[in-house]
Amino acid sequence: MWTAVVAALPGTTVFQPPAAESSLLRCATVLGHALPADLAALLRESNGIEGEYGAGLIWSAERIVSENQTLREDGDLATLYMPFDPLLFFADAGNGDLFALLPGLRRPDVFVWNHEDDSRTWVAPSLAKYLEWWLTGQIKL
Repeated sequence: MWTAVVAALPGTTVFQPPAAESSLLRCATVLGHALPADLAALLRESNGIEGEYGAGLIWSAERIVSENQTLREDGDLATLYMPFDPLLFFADAGNGDLFALLPGLRRPDVFVWNHEDDSRTWVAPSLAKYLEWWLTGQIKL
């Protein structure tokens, strides 16, 4: 379902082979919570989606773990920014800003974290709308 939805949208997308269940379990173990259902379902179809110029439209399960772990555990970042623990980063905008879900609130909304001013701004009501709006240029950063 996810690959068909994304493939129907404008823009260049490159799909990766599906994520192994062990990768999704590792995400839950390392991050301390399961991935949101939509993100896990997408990763089961494609373990990451690259946009134009190799942009991380959706990161792989491994990168999701790595990026979130780094942001949550880096002491220097903790002195500069509000805590990252509530956020689950899953993609980048290509300019240093990152897209995130809020799994602890059990809401499907997508937010963008601005790396320059530490703001966290709502950009889409769901993962599906994030993909649609990002690929059609409706999300402007």
